[in-house]
Order: sequence, then structure tokens, then C-alpha cells
Amino acid sequence: AHWCPPCRQFTPQMAGWYTDNLAAKGLEVVFVSSDKDQGSFDSYFAEHPWLALPFSDRDRKEELSKKFKVNGIPSLVIVDPSTGDVITTDGRKAVSSDPTGEKLPWTPPTKAEKKEMCIKALGDSFVDKDGHNHTKADRLNKEYIGLYFSAHWCPPCQMFTPELAKMYDEGLKDKMEIVFVSSDKDEAAFQGYLGDMPWLALPFSKRDEKGVLSDEYGVQGIPTFVILDKDMNVVTTDGRSKVGQDPKGESLPDGWLPQPCNDVNDDPSEVNSETCVIVLGADGDGVKAVADEHHAAAGKDVSEMKYRFYTAPPGQIESQIRKLTPVSYTHLTLPTKRIVEISVVAAELKQNR
Repeated sequence: AHWCPPCRQFTPQMAGWYTDNLAAKGLEVVFVSSDKDQGSFDSYFAEHPWLALPFSDRDRKEELSKKFKVNGIPSLVIVDPSTGDVITTDGRKAVSSDPTGEKLPWTPPTKAEKKEMCIKALGDSFVDKDGHNHTKADRLNKEYIGLYFSAHWCPPCQMFTPELAKMYDEGLKDKMEIVFVSSDKDEAAFQGYLGDMPWLALPFSKRDEKGVLSDEYGVQGIPTFVILDKDMNVVTTDGRSKVGQDPKGESLPDGWLPQPCNDVNDDPSEVNSETCVIVLGADGDGVKAVADEHHAAAGKDVSEMKYRFYTAPPGQIESQIRKLTPVSYTHLTLPTKRIVEISVVAAELKQNR
């Protein structure tokens, strides 16, 4: 959209790459506009050397945004034209790192390839706050590994780090070893912050390896606490909320795996990217039962579920949802499960785009 500063920065770059190389290598681009009116669309589209969805087709624009889970712009989704299957929703990053299209169509690594990339990036050399060096064999020998993405300049990190250190010292260390993966701005800040941590760290000099780990584990903000088993399989990327519920890791791994129904106050990250069923109020038994049914139908794979299910007892996120949605459930007297079953569409939350 023309009103979006990052879009105005990225569009001329993409246009140059498209004209110089990408079009000849078989990439066609279709502009799907989030402009506010036809005039803005027309003016902005004049800068684009590719096709566009007509601005008047707002319904199809909304369908595409929903289908591809577009939560912000600019967004570049790469699709196989013969099947309609998504190749990657992170085309912007892909084209920025390969503007001549040598690796088109930028197929993401497989799960096995991603795992090997992360094993290589994590490496076999770690440091502690006393300056001692360690290897996987002498320290990463517990059942679980926690990768703690954090930085001293980050206020939420400054709040969470002492809490995590306390949990680690009081029993979590019996279950897992933690490795600090720093987003600090320099070596001195890294060393100072590591002094507050009773665990290991990836050496600060390994900036490229840090980038691989952040990318492959989908780290979009800090603090992020990614939990792996000893074979480097992901247990959860939401370790921050899980450890708050289970400070000693006593329910690992099952209790830390993605759950079919969650408290929206704990982690609302998918509310804006998925179709969600949220039951406001303290009684969540009905929605949990329906979530279990959907979970079973999806082969017990949360990522394959059509909807994300949440309970919403009183809390900070629950209060925001009440303010943002015109729907009030306080007057309904039907059983909760029935409300969920008949209100799936009404309960869907859509981010303004």
C-alpha cells in the first residue's frame, strides 16, 4: 500500500530486481493492494511493472489476505502456479537475499534439513559467565535444551531473565540446560548481561549462527524461549509461557507441547494470524471438549487444526478482546459447548489490514 513506508522502500527495490532478472526467470508478480481508495491504488500501481488485482475486488483481497495469513505489509507470498500450493510466505526475505533469483522458487528447507541447519549453527562451543569454555558433551547432556533469545537492552528481557534464573536454580536445571542466544549490540553488553545468567551462551562472535537459529525457529521478538529435546527436535517455541506454568519442567514434554486449547491471556500470538474460537468467561470446559474433537480429527497435530481454540477467563488479553469486539456473551444462556459449535464464524477475529 502507498501509505505504508516499508512498502514504499521495498517496492522500487523489488521492481528493479523483477525487471533486471526475476521476470526473465519465470516469476510473475500480482499486486494485492491495501490502499485506502482507488486514486491511491492507481497512483501507486503506476510504479509497479507487474500485474494487479483490481482494487474494486475487495472481497477477493480479503480472501487472499486470510488464506495466506498476511499480518503485515509488505508481504510477498510465492505460490506454485500449476497447483496453487504455497511455496513460501516469506518471499520478501527470500528475494532480498537472492535478488537475481538464482535459487527460485525459494523452496524452504524440509523439517530434516532445518534440523541439520540448526544443529550446525548451534555448534559445539559454548561459554559461561566466568569465561570458561564448554562442549555439548560436557554440558548439553540433559533431556532438554532451552535456547534463550534475549538482550540486555530489551526491557521485557530484563524482567524475565531473573525469573528464569530463579526457576533454573530451583529445579529447572535438573531437566534442561539453557543456552543464551544474544541479540546484544556488542561484546561488552553481551558479557555484562551473561553475568546475570547461571547457564551457557553461544559465543557472541557467532553472529551468522545466531541469525540462522533466529530464522529457523521463527524468532520475531524477544525474549523467546525455544525448547528442544536432546535430539534437537522442537518441543515448543513458546517456552516462555510454558515455564511460567511449570517452573521445574515436571510436565515435560507432553505438557509443553502445543495444546488444542489454551488460555488466551497466556499467549495470544495466533489470534491475529489464525481463525480462532474464543470463549469469554471462566467456564472453558465446553470449548476444551470441542477443541479435543478437532485435535483428534487433525491427527493430533495442532498445526493442522482448522481453528485455534481459547478459553478467556478474566485477564489482560481477555479485557482487550472485549473492547475490540462488539460481541458480548454475557446474555447467552445456552450451554457453552453449543455456543462454540454455532458461533465459530462469529467468533473469528480479523486483524484490520
